[in-house]
Amino acid sequence: MISANASKFVAQRLALTPDWWREAVIYQIYPRSFADTNGDGVGDLAGITAKLDYIAALGVDIVWISPFFTSPMKDFGYDVSDYCDVDPLFGSLADFDALVARAHGLGLKIMIDQVLSHTAEVHPWFAESRASRDNPKADWYVWADPQPDGTPPNNWLSVFGGSSWQWDTRRRQFYLHNFLVSQPDMNFHQPAVQQAHLDNLRFWLERGVDGFRMDACNFHFHDTELRSNPPATKRDSSTVSDVNPYGMQAHLYDKTRPENLAFLKQVGSLLRAYGAVAIGEVGADDSLAVMAEYTADGDKLHMAYSFNLLTQEFTAQHIRTQVEQFEARVKGGWASWSVGNHDAVRVMSRWGGKNNPPAFAKMVLAMQLALKGTPCLYQGDELALTEAELAFEDLQDPYGITFWPEFKGRDGCRTPMPWDAALPNAGFTCGKPWLPLPPEHVAQAAAGQLHDADSVLRFAQNIIAWRKGLPQLTRGDIHFLDAPEPVLALRRSLAGQADVLAVFNLGQAAVEIQLPAAAHAEALSGHGLPGQQHGATIALPAYGAWFGIAKQTQA
Repeated sequence: MISANASKFVAQRLALTPDWWREAVIYQIYPRSFADTNGDGVGDLAGITAKLDYIAALGVDIVWISPFFTSPMKDFGYDVSDYCDVDPLFGSLADFDALVARAHGLGLKIMIDQVLSHTAEVHPWFAESRASRDNPKADWYVWADPQPDGTPPNNWLSVFGGSSWQWDTRRRQFYLHNFLVSQPDMNFHQPAVQQAHLDNLRFWLERGVDGFRMDACNFHFHDTELRSNPPATKRDSSTVSDVNPYGMQAHLYDKTRPENLAFLKQVGSLLRAYGAVAIGEVGADDSLAVMAEYTADGDKLHMAYSFNLLTQEFTAQHIRTQVEQFEARVKGGWASWSVGNHDAVRVMSRWGGKNNPPAFAKMVLAMQLALKGTPCLYQGDELALTEAELAFEDLQDPYGITFWPEFKGRDGCRTPMPWDAALPNAGFTCGKPWLPLPPEHVAQAAAGQLHDADSVLRFAQNIIAWRKGLPQLTRGDIHFLDAPEPVLALRRSLAGQADVLAVFNLGQAAVEIQLPAAAHAEALSGHGLPGQQHGATIALPAYGAWFGIAKQTQA
């Protein structure tokens, strides 16, 4: 039953253009690092509310906020101890309600993280589950007896290192944890667990939330026979680094189980009743296939993203292959293509290397906006922030501390947002920030870029608005055109509209290519990127791009 209070939100969403989220741009906020209003050095909900005008001016449509729920913060909020409350570090439920109201007033939609596959070990559910083998929640988590020699039940590994099984002296059994030891996995084969999470989703929908980002959404179910995973035939480097043995297994039994589809249909049914949307994070051996499966047929998740464009590889062929493979497999589903988030090295450093000019950031953003799917931007990418280099003593991320120094963890992309170079700590906090702000980030603060007509931030505002005027780029089909490296060329087609062509130079040297399709197109202006057309010849400077429109309209 939808309450009268929530009905107004539902009516507003249902009045939107069908599948409006296909035309949207998502902006991800990592709340610890966005804006601090109380001087404790950690960002908070009130800080997000104070910066919503900045976000609205950027031109995005959906604001995804990473976890702010009650948590011991061993994984910075991805270890939840109360799904229906705000951790005091970030504020209160009243602060959240104020944030939603202000966002809606600005025409923004609010999407919040949901970490359903596991809880914090201090969650009351786990405290009860581990107390005995016969209590009401005894089977709410994944428990298993040891093998005869006392070793774990099988060979499953944790993403964060070591075995994914931890011995518990209370029950004299092992419990499963796919991430930190302090993040026990829930048993989704238990219907009561599924219902508890559906109730949790409804709680936030009733407060006006417009959607959810489903963290690790293919980790919900495990193989009930607890079969060991076989060795990987091809190491998956998109999910974990080469120093992590997790990538040496084919994860057939510890995640991405077929039972998850039925649960996602329940989630989809609830969301559609409220007119809300969901995007799923997929980290799998074949992520593109899972993305297609989880978004197919219009009855599960609306969108999904993977780590396939969050890797080190940056070639036109790689990007083309990821999109083409997804399109070949999808059945009415939808991708969200992201090149940066809170788990990946910042794209300016990961793809760009050192000392890349602002032109590189502009080209990458334009290319992301030209792909078929809902783009997801990560805070600071609109400022062209690079990966922060931190000393070991500054690290907070347990993942990085475990695998240091070959893998430095995720702190480098989580440093605080620089708002104003003239203020202490670039305006992020009046206290000591939880992670240091690199001097090079301070120099790229938002206030300065807003006053520079040629800045990356001003470019981002312009091209996001420009894209909204071309339905071919928001809803059209995509076809790639053959072009030599490092050029990525594509066509976006929509019935009733002339095709839009887009050509990007991913390299640091000027290029000139022959593109037959361009001979029957006229250049589009207003996007702000350098590139020239002479008939079928496209000339692009380093990190340049060209957009054109076909002279004929598609039937």
